[in-house]
Amino acid sequence: MYRKGAQDKKRAKVFGKLGRELQVAAKEGGSDPDSNPRLRAAIVAARNANMPKDNIERAIKKGAGESDSGNFEAIRYEGFGPGGVALIVEVLTDNRNRTASEIRTAFSKNGGNMAETGAVSFMFDRIGEIRYPAAAASDEAMFEAALEAGAEDVVSSKDGHEIACAADDLHAVAGALTEKFGDPASAKLIWRPQSAVAVGESDAQTLFSLLDTLDDNDDVQTVSANFEIADEMMERLTA
Repeated sequence: MYRKGAQDKKRAKVFGKLGRELQVAAKEGGSDPDSNPRLRAAIVAARNANMPKDNIERAIKKGAGESDSGNFEAIRYEGFGPGGVALIVEVLTDNRNRTASEIRTAFSKNGGNMAETGAVSFMFDRIGEIRYPAAAASDEAMFEAALEAGAEDVVSSKDGHEIACAADDLHAVAGALTEKFGDPASAKLIWRPQSAVAVGESDAQTLFSLLDTLDDNDDVQTVSANFEIADEMMERLTA
């Protein structure tokens, strides 16, 4: 019973974050996914998380102003975690003072510190990322289609296909691939680190605590970081 309760709580948190993204996407670009690429990507993400159709439609209506809704705004926070790891935290919030305080506390209680906007983002590239399951296409077919659509890089493995493109080209590339292979598993803008910081075991434990705390925050949508941890150490820490 406890496990089911924990799973339900986790699912509710995921749905809450997806709902916010749906609302903001609909508010900024309208409720028609055919003419709103951000909303289309949000709908795909919600479906992949098994979010109920009624929840999706309700969130879109709220964002489009068809019903009462909170006024969420997108804010980016930057800072450093244990071991000098750079982090970018993207949030959607209806109370920036509350969120700023919570994010600052998460950093300070887990060996990190907040920094000014721009302090770490120069260490990352803003790119578009599209993911497909491995079964969507052969490696060769995905590679050829992605490059033809304007992608810059394609990495295929048994885990799936990962397509990278310029941020401004994301929705054009995703649209072309959707016509050929159907909806992707995800299509979004990400912060890709230009290089990685090796993290020792003691710093890694504190870093994971920071990442978990940020992930548990309802306002936090994504966290990007530039760390790498040896496979053997990761196995020990997650055992």
